[in-house]
Amino acid sequence: MSQLSTPPTPADAGGFDVHGIQQKWQQRWEHADPFRAGSDGDTRPRKYVLAMFPYPSGDLHMGHAENYLYSDIVARFWRHRGYNVLHPIGWDSFGLPAENAAIQRKADPVQWTSANIAQQKSSMKNYGVSFDWSRVLHTSDPEYYRWNQWLFQRLYERGLAYRKDGAVNWCPFDQTVLANEQVIDGRCERCGHEVIKKKLTQWYLRITDYADRLLDDLNQLEGFWPQKVIQMQRNWIGRSVGADVDFEIEGRAEKVTVFTTRPDTLYGATFFVVAPDSDLAQDLVAGASAAAQERFRDYLDGVRKATDIERQSSDRPKTGVFLERWAINPVNGERMPVWAADYVLADYGHGAVMAVPAHDQRDLDFARAFDLPIKVVVDTTAPITGAIPVIELDDDGVPIDPGGDSLDDLNPARTGIALAGEGRLINSGALDGLSKRTAITRIIEQLEASGRGRAAKTYRLRDWLISRQRFWGTPIPMIHTEDGRIVPVPDDQLPVRLPAVEGLDLTPKGASPLGAAKEWVEVADPVTGELARRDPDTMDTFVDSSWYYMRFLSPGDTTQPFSSREADKWGPVDFYIGGVEHAILHLLYARFVTKAMFDMGMVEFTEPFSNLINQGMVILDGAKMSKSKGNLVLFQEELDAHGADALRVALAFAGPVEDDKDWADVSTTGATKFLSRALRIAHDVDSSRDVVWAEGDPALRRVTHRLWADAPGLIEHTKFNVVVARLMELVNATRKVIDTGAGATDPAVREAAEALTMVLDLFAPHTAEEMWEILGYPPFVGLVGWRQADPTLLVEDSVTAVVQIDGKVRSTLEVPARIEAAELEARARADEKVQRALGDREIIRAVVRPPKVVSFSTK
Repeated sequence: MSQLSTPPTPADAGGFDVHGIQQKWQQRWEHADPFRAGSDGDTRPRKYVLAMFPYPSGDLHMGHAENYLYSDIVARFWRHRGYNVLHPIGWDSFGLPAENAAIQRKADPVQWTSANIAQQKSSMKNYGVSFDWSRVLHTSDPEYYRWNQWLFQRLYERGLAYRKDGAVNWCPFDQTVLANEQVIDGRCERCGHEVIKKKLTQWYLRITDYADRLLDDLNQLEGFWPQKVIQMQRNWIGRSVGADVDFEIEGRAEKVTVFTTRPDTLYGATFFVVAPDSDLAQDLVAGASAAAQERFRDYLDGVRKATDIERQSSDRPKTGVFLERWAINPVNGERMPVWAADYVLADYGHGAVMAVPAHDQRDLDFARAFDLPIKVVVDTTAPITGAIPVIELDDDGVPIDPGGDSLDDLNPARTGIALAGEGRLINSGALDGLSKRTAITRIIEQLEASGRGRAAKTYRLRDWLISRQRFWGTPIPMIHTEDGRIVPVPDDQLPVRLPAVEGLDLTPKGASPLGAAKEWVEVADPVTGELARRDPDTMDTFVDSSWYYMRFLSPGDTTQPFSSREADKWGPVDFYIGGVEHAILHLLYARFVTKAMFDMGMVEFTEPFSNLINQGMVILDGAKMSKSKGNLVLFQEELDAHGADALRVALAFAGPVEDDKDWADVSTTGATKFLSRALRIAHDVDSSRDVVWAEGDPALRRVTHRLWADAPGLIEHTKFNVVVARLMELVNATRKVIDTGAGATDPAVREAAEALTMVLDLFAPHTAEEMWEILGYPPFVGLVGWRQADPTLLVEDSVTAVVQIDGKVRSTLEVPARIEAAELEARARADEKVQRALGDREIIRAVVRPPKVVSFSTK
């Protein structure tokens, strides 16, 4: 059941003064600043640990609680391992939510954002996260966005920033353009309203110039990033290899180039299709009859109401209009009717396709809808290895099998199913009998020899559209002159600061509010001194977050965006922690900007994040939390009720990092009881710091040293929930020894208590600091090096096996060290706690790794 019940009082927790301990150690951390990264004189090896910085839309929520817990566990772990750790925090403070909130409240977005940053900062400190507070930044600070503008200028100088006309994604609610990646299922990712297409002149970053590097360099990240994120990036970049083929259009001097991944099927091209919203379609229909032009205009009006996703849906009926123009097939000279159809997109390839209906399902559906020719040019029944077979055809060009019967049951014109498989070429002149791979090579050679085509690549990736018609963002540092020139703002005039909000109407109108700020927008041309106008648009906030991890290296530097010397020391980020929802947008842009900075000589690495840790969501009763559903669990309420350490331990124990955690299964009450027992062990220790541990209880020492031996590997593989389970095991084992008469004086009890304290610091730092002080040590335990396990204590007759159900630890078993997998699984299934946790669920999969882990999956 949900833990939204009345929290335990200190008395219920065995005298555990949750908030008193929390306040005490936060004050000491504030005064001593123990987590500041070491300076130049620090000779320790370095680790850069970074959590994705938050948007200050209000106070922290449970997703933040999970994210910053995980980054803190990693940061604290590497400090214990003897590393100089950089663990900074900042705020992604520009963007639509702040501007929309300011409009609704008739407030200044500067004040609204600042108040939220202050609230979140206070909550983070209360949560006990070991950030380096000397490096705080927020992207709406002019001293930050100055370097956004500086970086834009450098990209512009290299031809990577440019302005062009084009059809863009337009959110009618937010009244701004969106990059393709910011349109989710045809809707604005921010507000959820349906997105339409609109023609505008906008600023772009030429990310497509880096498409191959962005794709190929993913190989460097294999094994270090989640595989699904790598695959999502590969799919988004979407490299296709094939040929550009030049088609003549009757009555048009300029040829039209088409990209195809299947140039081997050129002989099967029977019609030509262009995107109705492309400039090419407008050009071609201009030579058609008035009636055709009217039909085209009506069709185009309907197309503009559909999203790209809808247009590409395989279930959607095929529609189009004939443009009364004819293309010439370059390999056989056949005339091909030219159609405009919405299943072709203006920004894919060249906005036109050669239609091969026998071997492409969308082309086939269109051909059948409009009674267009269908010509089979690949026999998918022929073997693709061995000698070239002799293939006979019937009068319709359909292969005849060796027995003499026509294979008409494979004819796409009759079946409505395109032949997309491998096979041998037919009806293709000199290509007949060749396999697909050989035919592609041969036809490209022929096209290049005749000057009618060439080998080519294309990508799903599109250039990054960064213009936004809103106020709360980085002003684009360009000046438009009266004679049409575009002039960069000189570096010594950066930053171009936002004007005061007073007197500006921020309500979305389809044009940037900055355009109405007369005193701001009017400026002298830096070349001629004549009157000119600033660019009124602001940058997409993903520009801000594409390089912020570098600014943390020298946040107060007023001479450069960051120090290359510091980048050499700290970069790239060793561990980057955040949600999988950023798998495409933010991560792709950060990778692009890093590669651009590498080319400029600013950094010596080409990938920004060496290791990526993705967290799951915190949900409630199986559903995503939201205000509208009324199922929010508020971070501050949980912090006030249970304290930071109980919240941290409960979240860490709730399941694997990458899994969603249902708050209904998160036990803050159980975590509080566990912490109370751990603290009581420190109080019960009755031996001096110089006691000889080797004289202690051997069984307890084995449990302690197994923790020392196993914890590093578990932490490095983000098995945080298993480490918490092992801490609970150590508490139980220690308590058992203490409760045996004179056990509190046993040297093994002190050794266990100290081990417990050091490892507990990762999860419950306030409690750990208190225990360390009780044990007689000076602060701070978070800076104490971990001890090494004694290998002689790791050889034992029995071990503790952990039993997980759907990723959650449900029981532990004492089993022989050499137990077989079958026996270990049988014991786990028979365990009373396991059976109780299973209830009526069925085990569908068991993973057994003797002697330490049994993991059941259920349905």
